[in-house]
Amino acid sequence: MATQTVHPNYFDPLVLAKVSTMSLRARYVVEGMLSGMHKSPFRGYSVEFAQHREYTPGDEIRRIDWKAYGKFDRYFIKEYEEETNLRATIFLDASASMTYGSQSLRKFDYACYLAASLAYLMLRQGDYVGLVTFGTELQRYIPPRSGMQHLQALTRQLEMTEPQGETNLGQVLREMAGKIVKRGMIIIISDLFDAPETVVKTLKFFRHRRNEVIVFHVLDHNELEFPFDRLTVFEDIEAPDVRILADPRSIREAYLQQLNTFLDDYRQACRRESIDYNCFPTTTPLDIALTRYLARRQ
Repeated sequence: MATQTVHPNYFDPLVLAKVSTMSLRARYVVEGMLSGMHKSPFRGYSVEFAQHREYTPGDEIRRIDWKAYGKFDRYFIKEYEEETNLRATIFLDASASMTYGSQSLRKFDYACYLAASLAYLMLRQGDYVGLVTFGTELQRYIPPRSGMQHLQALTRQLEMTEPQGETNLGQVLREMAGKIVKRGMIIIISDLFDAPETVVKTLKFFRHRRNEVIVFHVLDHNELEFPFDRLTVFEDIEAPDVRILADPRSIREAYLQQLNTFLDDYRQACRRESIDYNCFPTTTPLDIALTRYLARRQ
């Protein structure tokens, strides 16, 4: 994956072939029913009107449709379908730091491949998928919709998005909290270069609303291993004026210590809040990383 040319549609046939036989189903109860599946054949009182049928002795009186009685002078019972389709919103980090890539594939491109693959998988299941792109602020919000034709709108947005600005995931999550009112699945795809306590505090709000929250932490090999061995100028991509000339050998140990603390803070905070945290290095081919992840959830 790391050495291939990025296709503008962000679809990798190898990835789609491997995930097409798998599913992404919510682990938690969503609006009283398991999500990630098609409409249940079982009748209930929950979400979506299905049909009328004539009243028969033994039916509950409270289920009679009195408007239908007034129109037809006969008793009809309202039947409902349980709506078990998943509503997922993918938050895609489009801040400037996502442009970094040490082996021809930017973090942003890897993240887009992942977002497109997940959207394909869920839409194929009949679920609803929305997309949020963000940097310093909310850039674009496409509300969840179903149908494979919706995939075109999502991938078109991925193609049009160019990373810029600083990472401000916490603020964007707070802003979107008022727009995402139905429970479902929140998927974060980001390098998470924001304060862990700020991000997790807001994700905790979504968990308290009984959403399932999944975090895909996308990082480059150089960020994880710090393999530099000669005098190097290090530049902050989100603040280009910040540059440091340093001998990597003198700061490697301190850097890796800080990195491990950063990763552990996210892992532990997510675990406490029952948030599904996953680190996806861009050197791991996406078909392998994603199929491993989906297999673990089955």
